[in-house]
Amino acid sequence: MSELADKVQQDLVEAIDNDDLVLPTLPEVALQIRKAAEDPEISVSTLSKVIGRDTALSARLIKVVNSPLLRATQEVTDLHTAITRLGVNYSSNLAIGLVMEQIFNARSEVVEQKMREVWRKSLEIAGVSYALCRSYTQLKPDQAALGGLVHQIGVLPILTYAEDHYELLSDPVSLNHVIDRIHPLLGDKLLRVWEFPEMLVQLPGLYLDFQRQSERVDYVDLVQVASLYCHKDSEHPLARIDPFTVPAFKKLGVDPQDEAMCKDLEESRSMFY
Repeated sequence: MSELADKVQQDLVEAIDNDDLVLPTLPEVALQIRKAAEDPEISVSTLSKVIGRDTALSARLIKVVNSPLLRATQEVTDLHTAITRLGVNYSSNLAIGLVMEQIFNARSEVVEQKMREVWRKSLEIAGVSYALCRSYTQLKPDQAALGGLVHQIGVLPILTYAEDHYELLSDPVSLNHVIDRIHPLLGDKLLRVWEFPEMLVQLPGLYLDFQRQSERVDYVDLVQVASLYCHKDSEHPLARIDPFTVPAFKKLGVDPQDEAMCKDLEESRSMFY
């Protein structure tokens, strides 16, 4: 690792330990949705009003309900019907996940591009996690999707830091080094600060441990399999991992060479775009 990457890593870890690092806050609309969804008596129309304040988000949810995985006989064209179809909890979790995109904004073109890449990949992994969850587990697909959407959230504070430190921004190799080394640590911290459920808080720190053994299938397994699937046949280091050596595949009972399954997963990649 370069000296620069080393120094930045030290600075960042220190800032995290001392709570000096400025962490992004959850978007206002996400907080409102969460608050609304905490009311066990909440009606679909109340949640529709909260989500409906964000027109882009409303359009995304309607699009999700009409995606091949969930498509019903009739196309859904309004938010109320979309939430009715998905259910209140389900809609809230997906909405909170999708609204994360609002935090991915940058001042410089380099960082903007990097943030777009991370978010695009997270959307793909969320779609595949969702599909795997539905087909192979008894877990909740909305939580699986949310896990996919936030598993790389720790990259954000590092990119924001890089915007204020030009020497790091102009050295992409060091920047990538720092991201790879620290984003899991930051991701766990961020999700804890945002009061995400414990099963998702641990995701950023665990999803890259491809030899991980756990007693039962969990959301980390789903995001691992989805990550490997979404990077296969690419230049990414994850493409070099042999899925047959990864316990998560065995636990889910997924055959990486099953063509029918790959076709389904391929469709689910664009579910949240």
